[in-house]
Amino acid sequence: MTTRVTKQKKQHKQGMLDNVMRQFDNAADIIGLNPNIRKILEVTNNELVVHFPVRMDNGEVEVFTGYRVQHNNALGPYKGGLRYHPTVDIDAARALAMWMTWKTSLAGLPYGGAKGGIQLDPTKYSNSELERITRRFTYALGDNIGPELDIPAPDVNTNAQTMAWILDTYMSTKSPAERSTNMHVVTGKPIGAGGSEGRDRATGYGVFLTIKFWTESKKVDLKDKKFIVQGFGNVGYWAAHFLEKEGAVLIAVQDAYGSITNESGISVEKLFEFSQANKGSILGFSDSHAIDNTDFFGLDCDIIIPAALGNQITAENAQHIKAYLIAEGANGPTDVEAEEILLKKGIDIIPDILCNSGGVIGSYYEWLQNRNGEIWQLEEVMEKLEKKLRESFSKVSEISEDRKVDMRTAAFIIAIERLEKTYVQRGIFP
Repeated sequence: MTTRVTKQKKQHKQGMLDNVMRQFDNAADIIGLNPNIRKILEVTNNELVVHFPVRMDNGEVEVFTGYRVQHNNALGPYKGGLRYHPTVDIDAARALAMWMTWKTSLAGLPYGGAKGGIQLDPTKYSNSELERITRRFTYALGDNIGPELDIPAPDVNTNAQTMAWILDTYMSTKSPAERSTNMHVVTGKPIGAGGSEGRDRATGYGVFLTIKFWTESKKVDLKDKKFIVQGFGNVGYWAAHFLEKEGAVLIAVQDAYGSITNESGISVEKLFEFSQANKGSILGFSDSHAIDNTDFFGLDCDIIIPAALGNQITAENAQHIKAYLIAEGANGPTDVEAEEILLKKGIDIIPDILCNSGGVIGSYYEWLQNRNGEIWQLEEVMEKLEKKLRESFSKVSEISEDRKVDMRTAAFIIAIERLEKTYVQRGIFP
């Protein structure tokens, strides 16, 4: 049994790397990417694997494995999240780091792509253990991260508190004179520790905005549209929160514990309060009934928001999808085979590197504020975010129409062409 599970997990990770490479190759072929630049972009710049011991609450020592993959920094410092999850390994980190390079390039940010994390199930550790694990991981990463080199952020199972621990640990390795200038070593920090207003909701708000821009471009009204969300963490919650405010109706949610539905609608706020009080689980929510996980994506709805892990929409479940729009809140939730099926069925996909880029744009604004010693108001951050995402969405739509390609291919074309231009202008050392 164990070998089968491990094999499935391995396929899941391998699949993500395979997906990102196929997406890249497809766009690179279309634009006739310079073969020398293609060689550079196909590989990662640096890959760090660290093993570090941590003392548990019971006095025992456990050794953890942490990863940081830095894919490309032609446009600026590496940028990308850290996730705490059993599926974290070198291949997953490679795939996610590449997606970050395309995401920051598409958004027109002065960043490259990186990703990392620790292979663990955070539910099995106490808060004080997670703090020690995080601090020890930060120390193990040492000078491989830095405010102008590589800037981590929250991702799956990490949050503002995790970033505060990283910041504090990193600062403690610097001289007192250097500390005030190192605030922007991580983004997604709590407000009191140099965080930015609006960063908490930036990713989910971006998912909502891209859906809104899509409906505007198709002359569709969001009011009374039915949507379902996979993953009810930070991204899923905020995307649902803003959609509900526009009059859309949440009819089903799936999380790590199971799936629930209610045809008449689920209150986003009530479900959020319930899950917070229920150790993060949505199961048992009164205004709903549980359904089988395998039936989730086939539910009768207009919009699907996968906001959990990668490779969730596959060739197996894609044929049952009835929605006409998929908005990728997660990274790599749709595999290549599934995408082919969906596009043939006339289903539109707002690709992850556009759909969830609100997070890294929000992070960029936090980084800028720290760097310049400024504090922006929430309205200002949200306004800038909307303007930036509208620009990105318009560009992607334009290329998609001009080149007669789907939105993902269009987004990849824009991202890769910006990097190609940089390499052509700068030349390659030596």
